[in-house]
Amino acid sequence: MRAVVAVLLLVTAAHAALWGLFQEKQSAPDFHGILPSVSYAPFEGTSHPDVDNIPQAEKIHADLKKLSTMTRAIRLYSSTGGVELVPPIAAEFGLKVMVGAWIDKNNDRNDREIDAAINLAKRNSNVIGVVVGNETIYRGEQKVDDLIELIKRVKKSVNVPVTTGEIWNIWRDYPQLANSVDFIAAHVLPYWENFTDAQAVDQAVDRFNLLRDLFPGKRIVIAEFGWPSQGYNLRNAEPGPFKQASVLRNFVTRAEAIGMDYNIVEAIDQPWKFFEGGVGPYWGILNADREPKFAWSGPIVNPDYWKLAAIAVLVGLFMSLPILRLDSPTVMQALLLSAAANGVGAWVATVFSYWNTHYFVWGSAFALGLGLVLLIPLVLIAMARIEEIAAVAFGRGPRRLIAKSAALAPATIGENLAFPKVSIHIPAYYEPVEMLKQTLDAVSRLDYPNFECVCIINNTPDPEFWRPIQDHCRLLGERFKFINAEKVQGFKAGALRIAMERTAADAEIIGIIDADYVVHPDWLKDLVPLFADPRVGLVQAPQEHRDGDRSLMHYIMNGEYAGFFDIGMVQRNEANAIIVHGTMCLIRRAAMDKAGGWSSDTICEDTDLGLTIQQQGWLTHYTNVRYGEGLLPDTYEAFKKQRHRWAYGGFQIVKKHWRRFMPGASRLTPDQRREFSLGWLNWLGAESLGVVVAILNLIWVPIVAFADIAIPDKILTLPIIASFIVSLVHFVALYRLRVKIKAGQMLGAMIAAMSVQWTVSRAVAQGLITEHLAFARTSKGGLSRMSIEFQAFWEAVIGVLLLVGAVVLVATNGFKQVREIYIFAGVLVLESLPFLSAVAIAILENSRINEFAFWRNSAVRTAELIGLRPVSLPSVAAPSQPVTSEIRRDG
Repeated sequence: MRAVVAVLLLVTAAHAALWGLFQEKQSAPDFHGILPSVSYAPFEGTSHPDVDNIPQAEKIHADLKKLSTMTRAIRLYSSTGGVELVPPIAAEFGLKVMVGAWIDKNNDRNDREIDAAINLAKRNSNVIGVVVGNETIYRGEQKVDDLIELIKRVKKSVNVPVTTGEIWNIWRDYPQLANSVDFIAAHVLPYWENFTDAQAVDQAVDRFNLLRDLFPGKRIVIAEFGWPSQGYNLRNAEPGPFKQASVLRNFVTRAEAIGMDYNIVEAIDQPWKFFEGGVGPYWGILNADREPKFAWSGPIVNPDYWKLAAIAVLVGLFMSLPILRLDSPTVMQALLLSAAANGVGAWVATVFSYWNTHYFVWGSAFALGLGLVLLIPLVLIAMARIEEIAAVAFGRGPRRLIAKSAALAPATIGENLAFPKVSIHIPAYYEPVEMLKQTLDAVSRLDYPNFECVCIINNTPDPEFWRPIQDHCRLLGERFKFINAEKVQGFKAGALRIAMERTAADAEIIGIIDADYVVHPDWLKDLVPLFADPRVGLVQAPQEHRDGDRSLMHYIMNGEYAGFFDIGMVQRNEANAIIVHGTMCLIRRAAMDKAGGWSSDTICEDTDLGLTIQQQGWLTHYTNVRYGEGLLPDTYEAFKKQRHRWAYGGFQIVKKHWRRFMPGASRLTPDQRREFSLGWLNWLGAESLGVVVAILNLIWVPIVAFADIAIPDKILTLPIIASFIVSLVHFVALYRLRVKIKAGQMLGAMIAAMSVQWTVSRAVAQGLITEHLAFARTSKGGLSRMSIEFQAFWEAVIGVLLLVGAVVLVATNGFKQVREIYIFAGVLVLESLPFLSAVAIAILENSRINEFAFWRNSAVRTAELIGLRPVSLPSVAAPSQPVTSEIRRDG
C-alpha cells in the first residue's frame, strides 16, 4: 500500500508540475499612459437595450469614475434609452464625450436619435463630436446619399465636428461620404477580416496609412480597434485573453509612436451582444463586473491560473482516493487510475474557468448546464471503464474465479450424503422438439449419481410440441419428470415455481438450464462440490453457443456474448457481485427459499433472484469454463428482442431493489453495491445517455448552423470524443486480453454491441413509463423466420440524420471555419456509429455475404484468378455410369 500511496503523490506532484510547466506568459510593450478614447455602453446583463435594459444613473456614475482613470474620452453609440444620462455625468470626472446617434431603417427613431444628439451637443460642453450612425452603410440600413443628408442636418445644428462610423473600406469605396464629414471615423477590426493577432496591429496601421493617403489633409481617426477575449475563431483569427492583451498593448504603443488618433472598442464587456458571432460580449478591457481583464504593463499572465491549477490538482487527488480502497492494486494499476483521475480534475478546472469567463443568456446557460449534467454520468462511465482496463491489464488477476483444474473436495452436504441431490429444471415454451430432446439427452449423460430433471412445458397447448417431449422423458427414465402446464401466470418464473412444487423433497441444489442447452457430463461433478462451503448460495457457469458458424451474423453475435462472460462476469466475481443469467446456474435450495423463490414482478426473474440471494449475504461463485452450449437467437430481430427484455428487466430490477442499496438496508457489501450500481450505469445508463445526447445534438444542429449561436464548446464535445476513445480502447484491450477470438470476430462483436444502443435505450424509456411488459421468448432452433420488416428502421433514420447534420455543419461553416463546429460535426459522426451498426447488421442478415459459403467460394475464385491454385474443371462422365465419388454407400 505504501507503493500505491507513493504513486498517488507522484502523479499529483506531476500534475501540479505540468500546470507550472505549461503556464503561459507573454511579453508585450508596457503602456503607462491614458487611453485617448474608449467605446462605452452603459448597459448591464443579457437583455437587449431595445427591450428592457435601461441604464441607471448610479451605475453610470460608478462606471465613469473607474474609466476616468483609464481614458480621456468615451464614445457613445446612441443618445436615447438612458444613454443621454452619460455626458453630464462624464463631465463630473473630466471625461470628453463623442456622442452617437443610432441610425437604422426606422425614420421616426432616427429623428429622435438625431434630435437627442443635437441637444446633448448643445447642452454639454464636454461633447467633442457627434457620430451619426454606426456602420449604417455596411449593414445596408441607409443609402450613402441619405446618410449624407442626415450628417448635413446635424452639422447645421451643432458647433462640434460631425462624422459617421464605418468600416475602413466603406470610406475607401465612397469618397463622397468622406467629403461630407469633418473627420473620418474608420473602424479597423482585424478579427472580422481573418487576420491573426500577430497581424492585427500591422493591418490597422496599414489601413490608417491607406486612408491618410486617400484623403490628404483630412483628419483620420481609427474609431474602433479591438480584439475579443473569448469566443470562437473566425478562420485564422483566434480570440483569447492573452491575444487581446497582446494586441491592444502593441497597438497603443504603435499608435502613440506615429501620432494616430484612435478609440478602443470597448470599455466594458457587453453580455447582451451574444448574437455577434460568439465574440460579441467579449471586446471590453473590463469584464462585466468592471474588473480589468489584463495589466497594461509587465508580463501577460492569467491572474486566476494558480487557482485553476489548485482546483485541478485537488479534484484529481480527491478522485484518486478510492484507489486506496482497492484490494491490493499494483503500481501500474494505481498509476493509470490516478492519471485518469487527474485528467478529470483538469477538465473540471477547465469547466470552472469557462463558467467564470463567459456570459450566458438563459438558453445558453440551460444548454451548458444540461450538457454538464449529462457529462457527469458519462465521465463516471469512462472512469469505470478505465478502472476495468487497469484491473485486467495491470491488476493481479482473478483470485475467486473457479478454474477447471482447481482441486475441489467432494461435497458432503447433509448427513450420510456424498453427493447432494440436484434437481435440474428446464422450462420450455413452444420450443422445437428435436432441440429440447437434445437438451434432455445431454442431461441424461451427466456424470453425477444423484440428480433429477423436471421439464415443464408451459402455455403450449399444441400437442405436437409437448407430447413428443412427454414420451421422451418416459424413455429416459424415472429421473425425468414431465409437466405440461397450461394457463400459467407469471411468464417463465411462473413455470419455474410449478417445477419447484414437483421437485423432490430431498433435493438440496436447484439447477437451471434453458431448453436449448446441451450440458457437458462434468457440469455437476465439477461445480456441486463448491456447495460444501455452507456460505455458498449460488454457482454460475457461462453461456456458450454451438451454432456460431451458422452465418457471419451469428459468428459476430457469438463473439459479442463472449465478452460479457469472459470480462464483465470475471471482474464482478472478484467482488462477489455476479449477475445471474438463468441458464447453467446452480442455486442452493435453502438460499432460494429464503429469497422467496422465483418472482414474476420482473421479466428477468433469474437476475432478480440472484440479486436477492446476494442481498441476504450468501456467497456466489463464477467459472468461465464452458460446461454447455446453447443456441444463438435465430434472427437479428430475435437478438434485439432478447436484449430489450434484458434491459427492460434490468431496469425493473433497479426500480425494485434500489432501496436495498441504502446503507443498512441489506447485507450487500460496499463493493457489491458499487459493482451493481456501476454495472447498471455502465450498461443501461451509457446506452440511454448515448441516445439522449445524440438526439439533443441533432436538435441543436439547426441552431448552430443557421442561427449561428450557442455553438457547443470544446468542454462539452471533447469529453464525448474522449469517452468514445476510452470505450474503444476498453473493448479492444479487454477482448484481446480475455476473450479468445480472432480479430475479425472481435471487430464484428464490437459492431454487434454498438448495434443495440437504440434497443436498450428504448427498453429503459419504457421502463420509466410502464411497470410491466409481456415476456418475449427468444426465438431459437430455427423455427422463426426473418421478418419482412427492416429491423433497423429507426436506427437508420437517426443515423442518417446525424450524418446529414454533420454535413450541414461542415457546409455552413465553410466561410467562418469555426473549429468548435468541426468538432461538433465529428461528434455527430461518432454518435451515428451505433445506429449505423444496427443498419449494417440488418442489411448483412439479408445479404449473400452473411453466408460463409459465399466467403469460401470467393476465396477459391480469388485464388484461381491470381494463380494460387489451378482452376477446377467439371468431370465428364457417361450418363449411365456414375463416377465412383457419386456412388452412395449406406452402412
